[in-house]
Amino acid sequence: MRRGKDMDERSISNDEQAAAPRRAAGRPRASESAHGSLALLLNLVRSGVATTRQELEIQSEMGRAVVTDRLATLLKLGLIEEGELGLAVGGRAPRHVRFRPRMGIILAAVLDHSSLAVGVSDLTGRLLAEHHEAVELAAGPEPVVQRLATLFAWMLEEHGSEGGIWGIGLAVPGAVEKPDGQRLFAPALTAFQNWDGFPFVEQLATLVGAPVWVRSGVQTMTMGELKSGSGIGLTDMIFVKLGRSISAGVISEGALHRGAQGAAGMIGHTFVEGGNLETIAGSEALTREARQAADSGRSPYLAGVLARTGEVTVTDAGHGAQLGDPFCIDLLGRCGRAVGEVLAPLANLLNPSLIVLGGAVAETGDILLAAVREAVYRQSHPVVTRDLRIVRSQMGGSAGLVGAAQVVAEALFDPRFLQGWITLGSPCEHPEFKDFLARAALDTVTRPAKPRPPGGSLA
Repeated sequence: MRRGKDMDERSISNDEQAAAPRRAAGRPRASESAHGSLALLLNLVRSGVATTRQELEIQSEMGRAVVTDRLATLLKLGLIEEGELGLAVGGRAPRHVRFRPRMGIILAAVLDHSSLAVGVSDLTGRLLAEHHEAVELAAGPEPVVQRLATLFAWMLEEHGSEGGIWGIGLAVPGAVEKPDGQRLFAPALTAFQNWDGFPFVEQLATLVGAPVWVRSGVQTMTMGELKSGSGIGLTDMIFVKLGRSISAGVISEGALHRGAQGAAGMIGHTFVEGGNLETIAGSEALTREARQAADSGRSPYLAGVLARTGEVTVTDAGHGAQLGDPFCIDLLGRCGRAVGEVLAPLANLLNPSLIVLGGAVAETGDILLAAVREAVYRQSHPVVTRDLRIVRSQMGGSAGLVGAAQVVAEALFDPRFLQGWITLGSPCEHPEFKDFLARAALDTVTRPAKPRPPGGSLA
């Protein structure tokens, strides 16, 4: 099929788009046709802003003939389909059109220090399936990228679509470098020992054959909470991950704030009394203090846990607090107050409507949550806290996967990127991705493992 060959493929530049005045409906200028108008109409349909020809004409300010022609092209490309008839108002009932979210699939992966999770979503970012397994990522990057390729191939077999894989969202611990004007970018992954210099993103893109977008784990968890968790419908929120490391994700006016280098939200390095926040309230610090209390007998509950299992975890401290153990109550109270003291200035600065706590430490119970609330409410301006909610995440490990898929969905349909592939039928045909793969091929010769169900070893 000759996709878009008969259309004028010229499109207005980004600067010209920003400067161009809005005009009345009618025949478009040549510079407004083809890729730009197709991308605009597709996003109007995809977002639900306009789903009939008349609505599309009004919202796009294009003439009827142009809208009809572009919709016919989108139908041929398989990106939209005709839906049900709407209500007739003084004439023929309008026919709705709708986006086809299963035309392609998005794959998502979340890497942590001792685990990995993979998921598959449709093109709206809605998660269809997920899989979690333990893994020691410090063992090295090559077995991990091979395992991811294997799991992705298995998920493609189970949940594939006619258009195949359109993009991969990857979440990793620590800050992720922000690209300098590039949409397809392969940042170095430095959160793990002996990963420096290994072309992990390039290998993954080559093995799977799809573009990859990388974000920090806390940023994808923030996006997950915004789109599918407690933040649905909100425009300003803070997500805080309390685990081995402590960091925050910020949504401001509906957009994820990443900072100049992509390192926004590293609140674990904030100094509080006794050290920085991670050395006071991180899971390793809490586990160490809980073990000392068990060894010394200061906590009868934790001493009993140690005698039965041979170890003590932060989860055990949470159980002890819920059962009334004085040491565990004090430990989690001090932890919550320290976190709240760091969050209070952020609340005053950003005025969020919601703060969500996630991660292993946040799951210890209500004592920590109450201590965070007390510190934030006490140290923030009354106007800031008047409608502020502070809650614990209910999404668990799914938040990062949902957010990684949402990052890809937003990137795929960003108007500037969308114009580069829309007439080609798939983002994998985008010239920028083709160039990326050509460069990546110079860094890797690895081939994908044969698909098999989850459960295999990374050895």
